[in-house]
Formats: sequence, C-alpha cells, structure tokens
Amino acid sequence: MRITVFNGSPRGRKSNTHVMVEEFSQGAREAGAEVEEIFLVEKDIKHCRGCFTCWIKTPGICVTRDDMGDLLARFLASDIVVLATPLYIFSVSGIMKDFLDRLLPIADPRLVEGEDGECRHHSRFEKMPKLVVISNSGFPGQHNFEALKVLVEKLARTSDTEVIAGIYRDGGEILRESHLLLQPLLWRYKGLLRKAGREVAGSLRLSQGTASALEKPIIPAEQYMRGANETFNKILARMKAQ
Repeated sequence: MRITVFNGSPRGRKSNTHVMVEEFSQGAREAGAEVEEIFLVEKDIKHCRGCFTCWIKTPGICVTRDDMGDLLARFLASDIVVLATPLYIFSVSGIMKDFLDRLLPIADPRLVEGEDGECRHHSRFEKMPKLVVISNSGFPGQHNFEALKVLVEKLARTSDTEVIAGIYRDGGEILRESHLLLQPLLWRYKGLLRKAGREVAGSLRLSQGTASALEKPIIPAEQYMRGANETFNKILARMKAQ
C-alpha cells in the first residue's frame, strides 16, 4: 500500500496541516503502508497555461517544465493520495489549487455524461489513486468545509476515482497550543488521527465511529473564539506600542 500526501500549506513543515498529517501517517505506517509527505511549497509548480497541449499535442504530458512532471508520476503511482490543505476562502490553498490545475494531463479531453446527468471528463489512465482529504480551518464549525467537500467530490468523479475519507478539523489553530490543560484533549485527538490512518490503510475506509469522533470540537466554539481574540488583541496591542 503506497500513500502519498501532498501538503498544500504555505507554512509547510510548521503548519497545522502537517501536525494532522504526521499523526495520520504514523497510523497508516502502523498498518503496513508506505507513506510519503510532499510539501508543495518546496516545489516549483507554475500556473496552468490553459493551452491544452497536454490534451492535443502531447497527450498526458504538460508542456511546462517544472516539478509537476515528477509529482504527477508520484500521484499516479500511489494507491491512495492524501490532499492536505488549510482552508483558504472556504476552499484549498493557492498552492494546492495550482497543483490540482496541473493535474489536467490526467483527463481525456472528450466530454461524457455521468449517470447523474453531470458533464465531465474521464481519466486517460486505467489506474487512479483513491483520495483522502485532510484539512483544517481557523474558524470553529464543520460547516466551513461545505464548499471544499463539494470540490473534492467533483474532482474525484471527473478523475474516475472516489474520496474514501475526509478529515476536517475546525478550530485548527488549537493544534499547536502548548497549554498544559489542553494537552490531554490534543493527545486524544491525535490518537484519533492515528486510528484513522490505520483504518484507511487497512480497509480503504474510515469507520463511522472514527469519522464522527474526529469532527467533534476539541474545545467549545465559544472558548476557542475567546482565546483567539485575546491572542490577536495582545499581538495588535504590542504592534501598536512599537
């Protein structure tokens, strides 16, 4: 079982997204999977030109020469691909959006109509990795991920694959908190992330119990908002005093 994580956080190895990925990956490795995390911020990924060369002149191959050739090969060689991203404007980060745009060579240009009546492309490749989404938001509330969930489901359908698990952490800034009283709560949540990794690697599914537990707030929304505002007020006051 080969799992490749594409981490789209601009903060890379210092991100809340990476905190989640580390725990999930540990669990997946415990279940026997080979896991690699790739930090997109460390790669040269140019914008898609919209030239359709990868559809017409060089089918399946992008005309732009950067790191996407290697990343696309790693994507296709995976059994599971994890799209890991912070929530930016209720969607993926800019880096992740560039990465997703540059997956265009996967698609066959001809249009087909799905059973649901939705127009889409098919993949030009017989084997496609299954998808997992890991995301976190600075806002409290699972409703913040509604648009992202629609995006990845549509991406899966047009790529002839499926989203087998979604892990969405609202109130994500708490993941790096060092307050002693919060540590038991964070340890429990990280344990759930490892359990999720074991389940996905072992059965290609996330159990309903684990999925529900992962969506529960780590602390109440009111407490999270109060703490966030207090922190920003202190920072702004310090900046004003300089």
